[in-house]
Amino acid sequence: MADESAASRAVGERIVTDPKVLVGKPVVKGTRIPVTLILNLIANGYSFARIVEAYPLLDENDVRAAVAYAQARLEEDARIVAAPG
Repeated sequence: MADESAASRAVGERIVTDPKVLVGKPVVKGTRIPVTLILNLIANGYSFARIVEAYPLLDENDVRAAVAYAQARLEEDARIVAAPG
C-alpha cells in the first residue's frame, strides 16, 4: 500500500521526539509545536488551513503528519491491548 508507506515516511520526517524538547513529547520537527496541540485544535474545529495560519512554521503536510502519527500510536496501543497474555 503506497499511501501507508508515504504516510509513514511523512510521519518519520516531520514528527520527532527528543528528550531535550518538551520532555520528549512528539513535536513537529524543527519546532516546539506538539502533536497534542494540533490534535486539540482539530478537535475544537480548526481546519488545517486555520492551523497553518495560526502557526506559520507549519504547513498542511505537518498537520497531516501529526494526525497520521496519532493514528499510528492508537493502532499500536490497540495491538498491545489485544495481544494475548
